Amino acid sequence: MVDVRLQSELVVETEDRVGLLAEVSRLLGDMGIGMVSVVVRRTGGSASLHLVTSCQSHAAEALRDTGFAVEERDVILMEIPNHPGFLGRMSEALARKDITIEELYATVSDDCRSRVVIFRCSDNGNAVLWLRGR
Repeated sequence: MVDVRLQSELVVETEDRVGLLAEVSRLLGDMGIGMVSVVVRRTGGSASLHLVTSCQSHAAEALRDTGFAVEERDVILMEIPNHPGFLGRMSEALARKDITIEELYATVSDDCRSRVVIFRCSDNGNAVLWLRGR
């Protein structure tokens, strides 16, 4: 079964410093907010955290209240079977519709049966419809 939906991603842009991920993780964890996914990028003296959590609205509010600049943007969250080639077929289907994947990251479930793919593309709305088979 393939689950495809639009999801909000929180992007935190801040000065890079030791312990940044620990600070954000502790803040959200203390509130009972779990992280579905996190990507950390460091460039020069700055850092970018891309977060999908169990409660985006509370996470965004908590981060802002702590002084972080938070951008919310739409991404596609897709849970797919963990089978060789499935991601290739998905990306080929988007390419045939002239949809460009702009950013993508993925993780595999604990039981290794499925993977969660989070991505942003040139047409999120139509990509969700096409990937749902509509």
